[in-house]
Amino acid sequence: MLSVLIWLPILGAAIIGFLPGIFSAKQVRIGTLAITGAVLAWTIFLMTQFDPSVSGLQLQEYLPWIETLGLNYQLGVDGLSLVLLALNSLLTWIAVFSNKAEIERPRLFYALILLISGGVAGAFLAQNLLLFFLFYELELVPFYLLISIWGGAKRGYAATKFLIYTATSGALILAGFLGLVLLTGASSFAYESLAGQALPLGLQVILLSVLLVGFGIKIPLVPLHTWLPDTYVEASTPVAILLGGVLAKLGTYGIFRFGLGLFPDAWSVLAPWMATWAAVSVLYGAIAAIAQKDIKRMVAYSSIGHMGYVLLGGAAVTELSLVGAVSQMVAHGLILAILFNLVGIIEAKVGTRELDVLNGLMNPIRGLPTVSSLLVLGAMASAGIPGMAGFIAEFLVFQGSFVAFPAQTLLCVAGTGLTAVYFVILLNRTCFGKLDNAIAYFPKVEFSEKVPAFILAALIFFLGVQPTWLVRWSEPTTNAMVAAVPIENGVLGKVESDRSIAANQELAPVATIPSLEP
Repeated sequence: MLSVLIWLPILGAAIIGFLPGIFSAKQVRIGTLAITGAVLAWTIFLMTQFDPSVSGLQLQEYLPWIETLGLNYQLGVDGLSLVLLALNSLLTWIAVFSNKAEIERPRLFYALILLISGGVAGAFLAQNLLLFFLFYELELVPFYLLISIWGGAKRGYAATKFLIYTATSGALILAGFLGLVLLTGASSFAYESLAGQALPLGLQVILLSVLLVGFGIKIPLVPLHTWLPDTYVEASTPVAILLGGVLAKLGTYGIFRFGLGLFPDAWSVLAPWMATWAAVSVLYGAIAAIAQKDIKRMVAYSSIGHMGYVLLGGAAVTELSLVGAVSQMVAHGLILAILFNLVGIIEAKVGTRELDVLNGLMNPIRGLPTVSSLLVLGAMASAGIPGMAGFIAEFLVFQGSFVAFPAQTLLCVAGTGLTAVYFVILLNRTCFGKLDNAIAYFPKVEFSEKVPAFILAALIFFLGVQPTWLVRWSEPTTNAMVAAVPIENGVLGKVESDRSIAANQELAPVATIPSLEP
């Protein structure tokens, strides 16, 4: 059942790629929409077969492959991967739908999109470390081609930078996996067998550090982020949606699955450093976004800060913070997708993304009122306004992280205030004010162009009002991951010790009250 999510889009990519040239771009797009729609429908079906109360793997598949290398075809899904699979399926469909009907070399474009969808799904489902690495690297070349062929003016530079950083990320992750297998003497890359292996704490810290850097490049976190602004800005709208909404989640998923899952002892030791790293990324991303004049680049920098919240929640390893981190991954994907979609519409209709040029788009007659209204909604969601998906995710992260890292959590809370600052700047300069008569009227935005934003806005609202529909899928799995972390090591042990001391102090006065009898 799980293999359908991988091989249906890959098979579709092969079919689309080898279609005769007699089909138009519009026909190829319709065929791709049918394939991605089928993948989305199958994902929804799998969710109906998934038991949210079970913390372990479900719907597992196993097929022997290259056993001499310890490589087997092992798939499984739990609460951590299920929500990200749904996000991948949805945003892939959104990316295809939001792309303009006429495009050069459509068969190659849509085949690469489908190939990425299958590769990302395989990475989320793989229960063999080497199999995960193969799927993890599968998206590298398709994204490189999508950026270098259909990107902006500096697409060659951005694509090359992306390729170098992503290849480095893969090399570090492979080194960490190989080191784990060699040091433990394991005969297989199977996740379950490696999760039970014991290593000296020092070696665990080294291997975890290698994985943190490797996955940190993919997220990305400061100072490993320099590929992100150029890549996101030069990528076309559909590709930017996949880069920010899906690809970055491979990094956070990898940190939780293979960092926290395989090295819980070392995780407890490195947790304070990770929390500080998260706070730095949040503040840097927000301050850098404030300084931008290009609204697409501003949204790109905002992504750095919001992914920092995910790392903060993971570093604290409390039940609230970890389920909040998973929720933040989904909320961030939806919010970033709607923002990139709307920025793409504005650029297509107005012809610019510069804040110094844009003005008065909220004008109900000559502007883009619906697009501007949706942009306000997306900005509010990103700023963590209550009633939207971003708020509940950030609230869970902050509430769960404060007990372990109060200083870093407060710095990240300050980052949410800076988020409001740069989005107020964006909205004030873009949507409000007097429309320049020299550039109005703008081309009409067709209803079909607004459909992706309407769908994303509805989900952002729904998950903000009913967050249990998001939390319920991942909570048992994240609670089990928290329970696996030993509290006697590092900062987590200190938190428990402080709680015990506080409890004893509350009871002490009751035991020492002097007798009032004569």
